[in-house]
This record gives sequence, structure tokens and C-alpha cells, in this order.
Amino acid sequence: MKRILEIIRKRTGSQAKSTIPFRLNLLFFIVFVLFALLVGQLAYLQIVYGGKFAAEVERTDKTVMQGNVPRGMIYDSKGRLLVGNSTESAITYTKSAGVKSSDIYQIVNRLTKYVNIKKGNLTERDKADYILAAPGRSEKVSKQMPKSYRQDSKGNAYSSNKVYANEVKYVQEQGIHLSEKELAKATAFKTMSSAYSLSTVFLKDKGLTSKEIAQVSEHLTELPGISVGTNWNRNYPQGKSIASIIGGVSTEQQGIPDDELNVMLASGYSRNDRVGTSYLEKSYESILSGTKSQRQVEIGSNNQIKSSKEIYGGQKGGNLNLTIDSAFQKKVQSALSTQYSAAKAAGITQYSDGAYAVAMNPKTGAILAMAGIRNNPKTGKTTEDSLGVINRTFVMGSAVKGATVLGAFMDGVITPENNTLPDQPIYLPGTAVKKSVYPIGTYSSLSAAKALEVSSNEYMMALAIKEGKATYKPYTALHLDPGIFDTMRGYFKQFGLGVKTGIDISGETTGIEGSSRTSTGQLKTGSALDLSYGNYDAYTLIEMAQYISTIANGGYRMQPFVVNSIQKTRNDGKKGAIESVTKPKVLNRVGFTNAELNVVKTGMYNVVHGTDAWTTGTRLKDITPSVSAKTGTAQSFYYDPDNPDNDDPPETITTSLVSYGPSDDPNIAMAIVFPNLTSENGSYPQLVAHQIYEDYYKLTGQSK
Repeated sequence: MKRILEIIRKRTGSQAKSTIPFRLNLLFFIVFVLFALLVGQLAYLQIVYGGKFAAEVERTDKTVMQGNVPRGMIYDSKGRLLVGNSTESAITYTKSAGVKSSDIYQIVNRLTKYVNIKKGNLTERDKADYILAAPGRSEKVSKQMPKSYRQDSKGNAYSSNKVYANEVKYVQEQGIHLSEKELAKATAFKTMSSAYSLSTVFLKDKGLTSKEIAQVSEHLTELPGISVGTNWNRNYPQGKSIASIIGGVSTEQQGIPDDELNVMLASGYSRNDRVGTSYLEKSYESILSGTKSQRQVEIGSNNQIKSSKEIYGGQKGGNLNLTIDSAFQKKVQSALSTQYSAAKAAGITQYSDGAYAVAMNPKTGAILAMAGIRNNPKTGKTTEDSLGVINRTFVMGSAVKGATVLGAFMDGVITPENNTLPDQPIYLPGTAVKKSVYPIGTYSSLSAAKALEVSSNEYMMALAIKEGKATYKPYTALHLDPGIFDTMRGYFKQFGLGVKTGIDISGETTGIEGSSRTSTGQLKTGSALDLSYGNYDAYTLIEMAQYISTIANGGYRMQPFVVNSIQKTRNDGKKGAIESVTKPKVLNRVGFTNAELNVVKTGMYNVVHGTDAWTTGTRLKDITPSVSAKTGTAQSFYYDPDNPDNDDPPETITTSLVSYGPSDDPNIAMAIVFPNLTSENGSYPQLVAHQIYEDYYKLTGQSK
């Protein structure tokens, strides 16, 4: 047995010695094969895909960036520059994709070594963001703040956004104390951080010195995204007398107004684009803004801008040529200011909120001048307010009586051959007598023309009673047709009273209609009579100008316009070819006959040239060529905006005037109003009109 075991042991050992080298060799062989395959694969990748991988490392994305161009210019009717652009050097920043807050922090701190940036409006959050952007500061704050700021009660870690929000909160709780210089840096940091990817923002575009430009230019390599460029601002070479008509342009910080954001973004605008925000700048935004420049930018794999080149220089905005002569505009504003100062000196502007005047060509609708004065009754401070012509409403008084008479003609209650009516006051139950300024009994009866000349309220109320299919008996309830308000207003609207005129300036409001019924549903009969002589509804002054122009031109309601033509801008910045010219637009033809119109025109001529003791517009009679007019006076009330619930507001007087000239072939029509004076004085509108006519006739060579 022992012998057998020894034989087995010898044989096993021999086999083991021969088996181990074989296994080792097999292992070496397998390793060699795998290594060979690896080398082969590497060689294959290097030879076949090496170029592709190298290109991937050097990969760049090309994208097109858009840049703003200067806005178009605005000129007056004589080619004088009203609104231009002043170009100034600027420091800009173009934000790369994927840039970190810490990168911006470092750029800001380098940049402010060379450029003096003013501090802006910063919130506590803005300051905290700047502090936390410093390298390593966020991590340091995170370690310092309580554990509850990093995780919930169960030990679950908060999201990175919530942790950062708590870091901001912690920094604010500890108190933020930044120096003036640090606040300036925080301002630049805020501007740069809030920029959209690949968008350009202005860090400084005013008061940039040549030294600052030179220093920034020398260190651009250490200031990624920073460039020296230019920016523009609107300027007004002829002064700002009509700046309110022209409107404003947003700043880069303001960008697109919120109420137009979606529409303008869909049209290719960027959020921080400078756009027209009001009036002409807004109405003609698509013309004035021009076409953006385009620059192709290469972005490397590290999201940094590698290079850029201009592929389209953009097209500067088109120019607007206005219908307004700036020299005449200044004279109209001066005439208005002179007479308003006289009213102040007379002590009757205690509750006055200003004065306004507008002149237009009745044949075309072209606006010749718009002037306004806004007065603060509490402080007595006045400011120019041309836009009040289109966005403020007043009860105009007798100036609307031309529309009342022509409405009665069209309604058939009087005719050119038969229009004489008794001139008698109106006594209604429970109401003060309704009458004219002159004493009761001055006239037993009046024709339509004579009623206009002496401004008879009784005559206009008699027309309203006829249109209302009623019979008047003193001290007896008057039963007018329920549709009397609609009837009279329907005729008024044909002239433009109570409806928008369609002027090409955004922001136009419309007249205000008084209620036609009481709270119990009864027809306001007395108010209907007040409406007939202009003492109820309120109108804008541009509506009054359109109304008198309709009478002056023979019955055509013309759409007013301020922009006469649109003109291209050449590459050298000079005016180019005319693209379009505004054509006069007739909104409607009022349905009176020439015979009916002649009655009203005769009355308006006699308002100026009549010899009756109660003729109302004789201060204009010495103007040559002769003019026609209708004066107006309305009772009104001053409503204090600080005390809107006052049940006993002070009573005031609004004086107005509509006029056209020359009487036989009008080429100018105007409307003027002095609202809320403390005593009746119709001389101010007439004196303003007198000066306007003198200046206009002289400028146009019509003086005789």
C-alpha cells in the first residue's frame, strides 16, 4: 500500500510540473492577443478617425448675432432736422454661452481698473449675487450657514437652487456693506449677468474718456466679451416744442414694453432692444427702427467666442418728413404761451389746467401745428403739452353750434329758405332758466345765420325740440323723443365730434358722452337741450379741428396726419429716395347740401364781421385775408384729483374757438381752448387765433 502511494505521488508531481508552464504560456498568449487587438484598434482609430476626433476637439459652432442700427431721423415740412441721433463711444459686453458668474465677477473686477462705472439701482438681491460670485465665496458661505439652510429636517439635501437661495438669504441676514466702488462693480455685474446668451449690453455709453477707451483697448485679451463700440441717443436740434408729439424711445435697460413683448419678439426683436414707446416713435416703429446688422460668430467647444465677422451691415431706419413747419410751430406755441400768461396775470387761472391750440389744412388733413400748455393748479407750474390736443377732453360750448345747425338741416326740421325761429328762453319744471348770454327779449326771432353770429342758445334748443318731435310749453314737462341723444350725436359724429379722428399718432382718446338717462331710467331732457349748444358732451381739440375743417372744405371729414412722407436713408447716412407719401383720406362725406352749408358759412363769417352788439368774434375782423369763426363758452367744474368725492366742486368757465381762413378758399383751420378759467373771457382764444393767422399768412405769403 505504501509503495502504491509513493508511485501516485511521483506521477502527480511530474504532471503538475508539466501543467503549470503550459497554463502560464496560455495566459501570456491571451494577454498578447488582447494587447495586439488593443494596439490594432488604437491604430485603426488613429488612422481612420483621427481627423474626425481632432476636428471635434477643435469644433466650433457658427451662429448669427444681430445688432441694432441707429433710428431714422425726423424732419419738419421744410427739411429741418427735428429729431436726430448723437453717437457716443461705449463699452459693451457680449455674453458667451455657458459663462459662469465667477467668470463675470473676474471680468468686472478687471474692467473697473480701467473704466469708471457709475453705480445704479441695486436691490439687496443684486448685491448678494455679486458677493456670492467671488471665487470660493459661495462654498464658504454654504459651510458657514446653519445646516437647516442646506437640508430638511429628515436630513435630505436641498436642491442646488434652494441652497443658493438660502445662501443669498444668509448673506442678507449677516448684513451687506459695500463701498461705493464695490457698488459700481455690482452694477456692472448685474448688467452683464442679466444679458441673454450672445446678446450685447452697454456697460458705459456716456462720458467715456479717451483714456478709458485706450486702456480697455490695450487689455481686451484679459477681458473676454468686452469691446469698444458706439451707442446712440435721440437729440432735438430745434428744441423740444413738439417732443411730446414725437414721443420717446426706451432705454436698453427698459427694452420692449411688457404689453408688446410677445408680438415684438415674434417680429424679430430682442428683449433689450430700444423701441418707440409712445406717439410717432411708437406709431412708426417699423420704419424708424431699420434693419438689424448681422454678425457671424464662431463659438469654440469651451463656449467662448473665437471669432466674428460682419455679414450684413444693417440698414439705418427710415426718415419721417412731417407736415409741421417747426418755425410755425414755435410761433403757435409762443402765441398760446403769451395769452396764457396774460390770463394768469389777470388772476383767472386758479383752477385752470392749461390751454391748447391746433391748426390743420382743411383740404388735406395735414397738421400744421399742435401746441399745448399743461398747468398745475396747485403749484402754478406750466409745461409744454402738445399731446393734450389729442388726449384731453373738454366741454367746448357754443363752438359746436355749426354742427347743431347742419344736423337740423339734414334732419329736415329747418331749410335754407325757412329757418327763422322764435328766440325764447326755456323754462322747465324744477330747472333754472335756460337762455343765452344776452338779456331775455333781445331778439324776438332769429334766422340760423343770425343765431350763429350772436351765439343763441335758445335757437339751438328750439332745434333740439324740433328734432325730438316735442312741443314746448313753459313750466311744463318736455317730452322729447327717447332717441334724441342718438339723433343729435349721430349728426355730430359725421363731423368727427365724439369719435376718434384717426390721426397717425398713437394715444388718441375720444370725446366723452354724458349719460342720457337718470339712475331711474328717465330721459335727461334738460341735458339733451344742453347738448344742442355744446354744454354737455366733451371733445378733444383734434375733434374740434376736424369738425371745423369739414365745414371749411365743403363737407369732407378728412383724416388728420402728421407724417407727410417716409424717406430712405442712404449708406452714408444722408436722406435717400422717398418711399411713400401720405395721401389725403376722406373718412366720410357729410350729407348736407351746398345751400345748407352756405347758411352756416354765412353765420360763421358774420361771427367775425357782423355789426350786431352781440356779435362774438369781432377781434378777428381786421385779419386779411378775411376769416370765419365760431366762439364758445361752456360752464364747467374743477374736479380736484386729490379730492374726487367733493360734492361741491368750484364752477369754472371754458372758452373756445374754431375758425378757418381765408373765408372764400380756406387753407388753414384751427381750434383753440382755454379750459377752467374762473371768469368768462373769450378774448384769449381770439387773440391766439389772431396771432396764428398773422404768422401763417406771413409765412405762406398770403398777407395783404
